[in-house]
Amino acid sequence: MQTSRIAIDGIDIRQAVIGEGAPVLMTHGWGASIETIYPLAAQLSKLGYRCVMLDLPGFGESAEPRRAWSVRDYVDCCLALLDAHDWPCAHYFGHSLGGRIGLMLVAEHPQRINKMTLSNSAGIRVEPGIGQRLRLGAYRRARSSLQKIGAKSTAENLRRLYNQRFGSADFLQASPLMRQTLAQIVNQDLLEYARRAAKPTVLIWGDEDEETPLWMGRMLENAMPDAALIVQPGAGHYAYLDFPERTASIMDALFRSD
Repeated sequence: MQTSRIAIDGIDIRQAVIGEGAPVLMTHGWGASIETIYPLAAQLSKLGYRCVMLDLPGFGESAEPRRAWSVRDYVDCCLALLDAHDWPCAHYFGHSLGGRIGLMLVAEHPQRINKMTLSNSAGIRVEPGIGQRLRLGAYRRARSSLQKIGAKSTAENLRRLYNQRFGSADFLQASPLMRQTLAQIVNQDLLEYARRAAKPTVLIWGDEDEETPLWMGRMLENAMPDAALIVQPGAGHYAYLDFPERTASIMDALFRSD
């Protein structure tokens, strides 16, 4: 796989382009990189598509953004990448975080995307349970009290211990800046954007996905104006990667349909 570098808004980004034909913009999930979507791009390139992939800022070999980013910032980054390749319109593929980006991208910039495929898309905010809310409230009150009496080091130790005990793997593995980015992203519910994402869309899901469970796929299918859900039996959160040839065939059928 050959990669190159491109600067978008002053951020050094790694990209890869493969194939010739109709353009497809492809984005990965949180903590992933070009390598996780390349097997699908390789299959699509055989079917007559020119696929551009990028390590989203803060992931892979791309530089981090200069501040904490929201979903909209990643949308703007994708638009800038399309402009850099002189693509007024392209098909879109997004996995997990890339699904969040796709929902907002199509809802707010429909003229830039022709048709879309999302695999195990994130974007539906899950409300914390009562136990989690009570625990978080107690932690915040304790930390606030420590800060008020000047016990800053103890408050910082409490923050570190709380994050180590209750933080997700994505949160614990991220840099301080990307932790802020993660917090902004996961706290935004994109269901309203899904209702406005009217481009023909195929949702590919694994019935054993534990990160974005299948009920989320069904909710997106019901919310989106022109979406169809395809379930891959036995697949998990990377359903498209479990069956790259089949996924490419599904995408080809969608992209070539009237």
